[in-house]
Amino acid sequence: MPSVPSVHRPPDRVDDRPRSALVAGASRGLGLLIARELAARGIRTVICARDGDELQAAVRLLRERHGLEVQDYVCDVADGGAVRAMVEAVQREYGHLDVVIHVAGVIQVGPLTAVTEDLFAQAIDIMLWGPIHLALAVLPGMRERGFGRIGVVTSVGGVVSPPHLLPYATAKFGAVGFTQGLHADLAGTGITATTIVPGLMRTGSDRRATFTGSPEKEYAWFGPAASMPLLSMDAERAAARIVEAVLAGRPVVTLTPLTKVAIRVSGLAPATTTRLLRLTSRVLPSGSGQGELVEGGTARARLASSVVDRLTTLGSRAAERFNQLRG
Repeated sequence: MPSVPSVHRPPDRVDDRPRSALVAGASRGLGLLIARELAARGIRTVICARDGDELQAAVRLLRERHGLEVQDYVCDVADGGAVRAMVEAVQREYGHLDVVIHVAGVIQVGPLTAVTEDLFAQAIDIMLWGPIHLALAVLPGMRERGFGRIGVVTSVGGVVSPPHLLPYATAKFGAVGFTQGLHADLAGTGITATTIVPGLMRTGSDRRATFTGSPEKEYAWFGPAASMPLLSMDAERAAARIVEAVLAGRPVVTLTPLTKVAIRVSGLAPATTTRLLRLTSRVLPSGSGQGELVEGGTARARLASSVVDRLTTLGSRAAERFNQLRG
């Protein structure tokens, strides 16, 4: 059953500006920041995630630190029936949904030799089927009103497939194709679908990513990459740009200069790009057999490297601020 706390509702507007929004995968990280941005604009905002405890922590954080009220709903986006039930419940509460943004995701890092079929299934269920389930659930209501905004957070990994992130890239490539095709198919309806293509962002996601093969060695390159300013983007700035693009109905928003460069280089020289990625794979940690999955916080503690700790300082601060830490 949904958790429906008492919420402050901004007065209904008489113009066509969005009045209600749903953010999937908003208990922490980028999703939490997108929900914060929407609520701060006076849009009645619902957040959902699989973990009820994390969801409640997010509600408290938004209320106590930012003075914002949101409605929360426990839902696994991989379950189409659960998504439909959530959307129906929200529409009964608010009358309609103007904006939905899918952010839910998993990051699994490791060589192909250590990756199982289950990891591919998990990535695809959440990051490809999730957006599909959500879009199909909200589209009938949006079509009836002749207005809607759908946003799907994909990744540069959905345009250029990086090594040691193959399940992630497989799902994100599908999400890019789905969202771009959705935008085209919705022509003339008043509904838009925005493909959001970020690169690395300082959300503290390295703490909740899972690592396999040689988990500590994998974390040693991924953690700093997700934290260093030249390689990653400030997450709060990213959230603001994402919300602006979705509300404006833009077809695509690309975040970070490196993402733009990677997409252009890949488009101009796809074979060369693939060869460069192959060379990159050779310098990353090797791992044999299907090893254990280790969460980033645990891998970091096992690594016990003062150098990596220093290189992930900004990521650690983000993890604390954006509800990424266990407990």
